[in-house]
Amino acid sequence: DFECTCNSDPNLKAVDGPATCDKDECKSNPCGMGQTCNDPVKSLGSIGDFTCTCGNGVEVTGAAAVCENDECAVTPSPCGVDQACNDPNKASNSLHDFVCTCNSDSSLKATDGPATCDKDECASSPCGMGQTCNDP
Repeated sequence: DFECTCNSDPNLKAVDGPATCDKDECKSNPCGMGQTCNDPVKSLGSIGDFTCTCGNGVEVTGAAAVCENDECAVTPSPCGVDQACNDPNKASNSLHDFVCTCNSDSSLKATDGPATCDKDECASSPCGMGQTCNDP
């Protein structure tokens, strides 16, 4: 008599023949952040059959899925009124990188939140020496 023991789990054994060794590929967390992993057949003979599924339904077999997460595609906009929102990297692991740009002045921007669109006209000291600038 001989005994075969699985390297992946020493409790899985068989006498006089090969053991049925299971390997749950999802245990190593192969999917990206915010994804669900499913390994339908957990035998060593079915390596690469796991699926990664995004919250929006995108599913990939055998690798992490590329899930798009456009942070600007929500209502209300995270930028506020009279601002344009742009999410340059929509990958699921890239959060808080959206840019808010003021419609009145495209040089006024902010990342991960509304921009301050009220430009201080006095910031450049336009009045000259001995004068006080007031921007009501």
